Amino acid sequence: MPRIIVTAEVEDPTAWEQGFRTHGDLFRAQTCSQMEYSINGNEVAVLASPKDFDAFMTLFDAPDTAKAMQFDGVKRETVKVYVVDHVWDL
Repeated sequence: MPRIIVTAEVEDPTAWEQGFRTHGDLFRAQTCSQMEYSINGNEVAVLASPKDFDAFMTLFDAPDTAKAMQFDGVKRETVKVYVVDHVWDL
């Protein structure tokens, strides 16, 4: 299962979290059953483990996702996406 980390700056972390938690249908459409996240000041990091990487990325780039980010106060120009593609077993 792929793992994807998305980071961004947000205008208001409390408002972001409240908005983020309303997008369950969107995340399920992106083939995710759980979203892990961290808030550090005005920066957020989200870890997604979609069942279908291509479906996730297609919907991540879709207008509905952009609308959701705007609703949540995400500063779109700060969004970074990292696909975890290295593993170091210790």
